[in-house]
Amino acid sequence: MRQFSKRWGRDIVTIGPGGVHLATEGELVATLLGSCVSACIRDVALGIGGMNHVMVPLERPDDAANARLVATAYGAYAMEVLINELLKVGASRSRLEVKIFGGGRMLRGMTDIGSRNIDFVRHYLHVEGLRLVGEDVGGTWPRKIVFAPESGRVKVRKLQSRLERIVEQETAATQAQPSTEAGSVELF
Repeated sequence: MRQFSKRWGRDIVTIGPGGVHLATEGELVATLLGSCVSACIRDVALGIGGMNHVMVPLERPDDAANARLVATAYGAYAMEVLINELLKVGASRSRLEVKIFGGGRMLRGMTDIGSRNIDFVRHYLHVEGLRLVGEDVGGTWPRKIVFAPESGRVKVRKLQSRLERIVEQETAATQAQPSTEAGSVELF
């Protein structure tokens, strides 16, 4: 969803679970995270970048009926899509830097999918030889993040009051039917 933000003075694109967005028009990219993890990836020389929203640390299912939005919920595919979109617009793998966020443990007594997501993304970056330059992961709280690709800055707000909304959003996304639609860390 794209809208003009008076607070930020420019457009902001908000992605949900399974989303991927490459910022091409100077916009900010934002998302809400619970146990999911987002990678903010940018080419430091070109000042271009994007964000994904990884829901589960698995490979993409081979079911051809899955739309891109559903497929990008899976870790490896979500990372590949964002990196490939960057490379298509002229980014170089050697200039990419990555910051990761999220992976909270939202419900005690349940599987800690958040730590699995964190481990997956860290392992993926290591195997692919991509530089991890910042992170705010783990804990027991959801986060709202806003990424400015041109500078690499990411604003992070830890949210205590929205836990139920984040868990509900992530749970609904895992049960959704396939759709055909397609620097520094700063606390604020």
